[in-house]
Amino acid sequence: MSAPRARILYIDDDPGLCRLVQKDLERQGYVVEIATDGASGVARITRGGIDVVALDHYMPNQDGLETLASIRNLAEPPPVIYVTAMQEGRVAVAALKAGAVDYVPKDVQGEFLALLQRAIDTALHAIMLRRAKEAAEAESKLNWQLAQCIVDTIRDPLVVLEQDMTIVTANETFLTIFGITGAEMQGRRLSELGQRQWDVPALRHLMEKVLPENKPIEGFEIEDDFPGLGRCVFSLNARKISRPGNHVDGMLLVFEDITDRKQRERDAEMLTNEISHRIKNSLQIVLGLIIYEAKSTPAPYVQGYKAMQTRIGAIAQLYDLISQSSRGGAIAVGAYLKEIAESISASLLGNNSGIEIEVEAEALDIDPDHAVPFGLLVNELATNAIKHAFPDGTGRIVLSVEQIGDQIELTVADNGVGMKDKDSAKSPEKRGADYVAIFVRQLGGTFAASGSEGPGTIVKIRLPLFLTPPADAKPLAA
Repeated sequence: MSAPRARILYIDDDPGLCRLVQKDLERQGYVVEIATDGASGVARITRGGIDVVALDHYMPNQDGLETLASIRNLAEPPPVIYVTAMQEGRVAVAALKAGAVDYVPKDVQGEFLALLQRAIDTALHAIMLRRAKEAAEAESKLNWQLAQCIVDTIRDPLVVLEQDMTIVTANETFLTIFGITGAEMQGRRLSELGQRQWDVPALRHLMEKVLPENKPIEGFEIEDDFPGLGRCVFSLNARKISRPGNHVDGMLLVFEDITDRKQRERDAEMLTNEISHRIKNSLQIVLGLIIYEAKSTPAPYVQGYKAMQTRIGAIAQLYDLISQSSRGGAIAVGAYLKEIAESISASLLGNNSGIEIEVEAEALDIDPDHAVPFGLLVNELATNAIKHAFPDGTGRIVLSVEQIGDQIELTVADNGVGMKDKDSAKSPEKRGADYVAIFVRQLGGTFAASGSEGPGTIVKIRLPLFLTPPADAKPLAA
């Protein structure tokens, strides 16, 4: 379906010129109507449907400027092209000041009609651009109203910020929770609200990267005293957005109240630490009983008591670390290995022993669910080395852990006499480590290497990645 043709009204008291203009413009595809005086022209415009008006200046009773004033007073006046004589420059200027969009001088050489057509085309093009702009603005306003309605339905506090971090809008939840009105919020920076709880350098640094670098903020926590709310913890998440219609980037910032969740986590951590502390104390009592019984036990059975002592000691050290941990129960491997080494040295070696146990571990955290079998595995390997590697009572044992790809490698190495039975390289439990194979299977691991590489013995065990590097990972040696 073709677009409707533009309708032109030509107002002039010269009937001959009117017919000439009408025929010429109709050949160009326009629909042309004629009015021979200002009053009838204004009356026709009032009925609607006129896209452009061409208005002559000299007319009886009501000249062009008076008619132009009447047209401009209408609710939705069409654009007016003023028609003047060649020498009437001041009239043309007056018409433009009065609201005409253009003017065309009459001439005797015949250029008037071509000039009038170009002026009409220009006026119609301007109308098209204006209507497109109005449509885009209307759609933008509608989209923004829709977005605001969606924002207001979100239960978490939410704000939209300009590039300079001033607030564009916020949902009702934000205004209600933080006790601020829309008028108080408009044009202010987030850092200026309340008692400046949001004026945090680290947050400001992250927010400055959201727009230029398109880096979202995920779970940035702020804990402070908020007027009317008390002590609260909020998790902040931010995303870059583009406001419709103006192509200006902004930031969507959502505040999640995690006060209750953080309190539950703290309560759970405190309870875990307290239980771990009590378990550790109970195990220490058990150790004391074992030591007491060992004193009155015949010599052939003392070694069994000591082996039991080191195993229980390894578990006790784990719960001691859990009770001291501030990372939700995660256990630092280096600290755990060091505690096991000290426990073994105290129970099996004594202060005057010539055997040293060293720890070399990457900064990794161990999952508490795997910590007990892991500690017992290390204890068995180290205990076996003490039993078999140093007949002369001197030497060194190194406990090490490192991440290799998606696995963890535990190594227990000594510089002792080495394995005499070559077949034992394939079966390390023949060295008395009957529990080792059990713990390796329990952890889902495999023997990577066991045997001698020159003096001493090296046992390497590959385990699944149940150890995770902390954020501030640094090499640890003890």
